[in-house]
Amino acid sequence: MSYIWSTMRKDSPLRTCLFFYLAVLLLQQAEAQERCQVPTQKERTKEVNMVADMDDRMEKGRYVRSGKLDRLKQLEQMLLKVSFQEDNFTIICPNIQTFVFKIKPMKFPWLNLSSKSIPSKSRTQHSMLFPAELMKRSGRGAAERKLVCIYLNTPGLFQDGKNSSLLNNDILGATLENTGVTNLTEPVEIRFWHNQTLDNSNASCVFWVEGTENSSLGNWSSAGCETIHCKDVVLCQCKHLTYFAVLLKISSTPIDEALLAPLTYISMVGCSVSAAASLLTVLHYLTSRKKSRDYTNKIHMNLLGALFLLNVFFLLSGPLASVHSRWLCRGTAAFLQYSLLCCLTWMAIEGFHLYLLLIKVYNVYIRRYILKLCAVGWGLPALTVVSILIFKEEAYGLHIIETDTGYSNTSMCWTTDKAKDVHYILNVGYAGITVLFNMVILVTVMRMLMKLRSNMNSQKEQVKKDLVTVLGLTCLLGTTWALAFLSFGVFLIPQLILFTIINSLLGFFICLWYCAVRRQPDSSPSTGSSQMTK
Repeated sequence: MSYIWSTMRKDSPLRTCLFFYLAVLLLQQAEAQERCQVPTQKERTKEVNMVADMDDRMEKGRYVRSGKLDRLKQLEQMLLKVSFQEDNFTIICPNIQTFVFKIKPMKFPWLNLSSKSIPSKSRTQHSMLFPAELMKRSGRGAAERKLVCIYLNTPGLFQDGKNSSLLNNDILGATLENTGVTNLTEPVEIRFWHNQTLDNSNASCVFWVEGTENSSLGNWSSAGCETIHCKDVVLCQCKHLTYFAVLLKISSTPIDEALLAPLTYISMVGCSVSAAASLLTVLHYLTSRKKSRDYTNKIHMNLLGALFLLNVFFLLSGPLASVHSRWLCRGTAAFLQYSLLCCLTWMAIEGFHLYLLLIKVYNVYIRRYILKLCAVGWGLPALTVVSILIFKEEAYGLHIIETDTGYSNTSMCWTTDKAKDVHYILNVGYAGITVLFNMVILVTVMRMLMKLRSNMNSQKEQVKKDLVTVLGLTCLLGTTWALAFLSFGVFLIPQLILFTIINSLLGFFICLWYCAVRRQPDSSPSTGSSQMTK
């Protein structure tokens, strides 16, 4: 390299390119040394750079294609060929840790590798205990061999077709040089520490089985591994070497595996129809020559706009979750949360406006009424979501929807398990308050209608119009979201089906009601209550 440099002219473009190439290499080396710790053999730049590159890829979620384990296999082969003077060669990064041990067959009693003895800030505790039998099969005259151990913390590197969930996203693997280790009489013991409530019903030890074809995904299997649950520890006893993890099979609120596919299909179709209907209605209102200037229609259009955003980001949350881009998924989840909060806020505004029109009775004048409502309906949710992104960035990301078997999970971009307080306060709490307030408004309006009709001659036409009014108000006020609070016991399955059908088509129902009310003549005395809420 120095000879090439010295033979080039100072003003040569090739020399300039070579200078920038060397500068990039030095920068990569500096970043790798800063990102990863190398207690020994610090001159091993190639190995450190490769491990640091894998760590960076896992941090950014860039392993998304078939063959994503090829680089890991290359790393294993490189570590098996590395030479070093000490007993072991170690590289420690935030998401990956590699260990290479020299093992002499006749002088190997056992080996215990624990995260407690590693000079790093491990996210979780884990350990691997290798029995003496590991080297007995090599024979007395066998040469010294290398044992490669790799710790990974990643949700997407070993991803099967079922989106299986792993305990703490921890994966431990081991490979013995030139030896396939199977059918041990003394098992390898792998321990995973945790702070959850786990037993054989919801967690089991598994190992990775590679796909039979280049294009096929691998899968997790528990064959040949025994799972022992102790206090805060899952002990896995397996009789071979590969990559091990603990598979979580059941969540606190699992969904029936047979229902997941049809519910997903209904949601996709319903949200697509609602998004299209909402967009067309808003565009028709904006381009209409007879555009109404009353406040009620403007509030309706804002609600339909919020529903359009909610449906669109919900449809995008699933496909974008499979991309495994952390920032893209986090942004989608934040916009989905924002759209949901906007919908709930505009539903509350619908109830507040209805209260002013029908219940308070007195003429109320509020200066710049719509502008202030827009500031609340669009501004308040934006302020909330931005605050969460600033103070609790990990609140948004990949969310796993688990089934009762744990083997056909699906994923979406939404609030993560690390932000259950955000979910319960904003999603559950805010929705509950909004639904409760609007249900009080709806019941009051129904009582007013009944009282009004009791003083008049009841006619079938009047009953039909009142029914349309009540059904429309039910959708406008979002009281159908009350079904979300019936997800327990015998109500769970009917609630899931009804909630999915009704609320995925909510925008479509509001559009139908709006068109039906618009077709009624303004001069009709029987449509006073309907026209008043247009």
